[in-house]
Amino acid sequence: MGSLTGTNFTIYLDYVQEQMNRYLSPTIFIFGVLGNTLNCIVLGQPTLRSNPCALLFLVSSFIDLISILVGLPTRILAGWALDPTATITWICRFRAFVVFTTRTIAAWLIMFATVDRWLLSSVDIHRRQLSSIKNIRTQILITFVLSIAVYAHMLYCYEANLNDQPLKCYGKSDQCRFTTDMAYALVTIVIPLIGMMTFGLMTIVNVRRAQKRVHADHGINGDVNPHSRRMNNQLLRMLFVQVLFLIVLCVPQATQKFYSTVRPFGTGSADEDAVKTFLYNIELLLAFIASGMPFYIYTLFGKTIFRKELIHVIERIRTKTMEMVRAIDRLHC
Repeated sequence: MGSLTGTNFTIYLDYVQEQMNRYLSPTIFIFGVLGNTLNCIVLGQPTLRSNPCALLFLVSSFIDLISILVGLPTRILAGWALDPTATITWICRFRAFVVFTTRTIAAWLIMFATVDRWLLSSVDIHRRQLSSIKNIRTQILITFVLSIAVYAHMLYCYEANLNDQPLKCYGKSDQCRFTTDMAYALVTIVIPLIGMMTFGLMTIVNVRRAQKRVHADHGINGDVNPHSRRMNNQLLRMLFVQVLFLIVLCVPQATQKFYSTVRPFGTGSADEDAVKTFLYNIELLLAFIASGMPFYIYTLFGKTIFRKELIHVIERIRTKTMEMVRAIDRLHC
């Protein structure tokens, strides 16, 4: 490693980034698209989408799917020096706006899911009543509108063909870069994660209190239906694991955004800028991993609720496929 200095060091990091874009990005794309598509199908089943928390998971998975479909193909093409966002400004702006907006929406929907679990675990019946499909739909609408407003500036301040930034498609001015970095660090990562951790801890407190109390009417969960109570418990487990992974994958991005405002790209040596660019590209892939992981978390930790519905969906698809094959065979006969 001692020989990797100066130009050689920069070339080496560029080569590693290129290989990650060529081979790691397609892997994330395949698993992310497959997982979020299955999430949308499973969580869209009537038995699940009527639950407020499951509805938030459903919309979040759909948004994550959009983020991956719009954002990752250009990363893959970048591995072959074919990224259109590097040279075409309108594609650069559209991709950046969609990716940043969808990530923000997905993060806030998961945060609202932790709020919903906290409300449902409360001993206060009025709080439990706030956990409803109507309120969730309102939260989803507000999140969409505000997320679009926060990143609307990217539609005119991002530019292609830049040579002095981590990516050729980047903010064209110091003001644009500062606004975007701070918005992403605070609105997309820090504030939602603080909300997730706060309401997650409050939910744990409520659950522990519930275990120490004996209510004849099962009032702590607001459910006399054992199936509903079991579903809520498993959704809570799925949510907590997802929040943990989001913290691990997203905190490095927030750290990088804060650091870039203190020491912007281009203010250090060539080697330092090469390292910054390398880390920036790794953080981009971490963000897409965060968008593609929910299905696998839900499958592993959803136990009977999510897995059972997934098996039913696969069985229905298999049955319909067999019926189509038999119908085609009859036509040939």
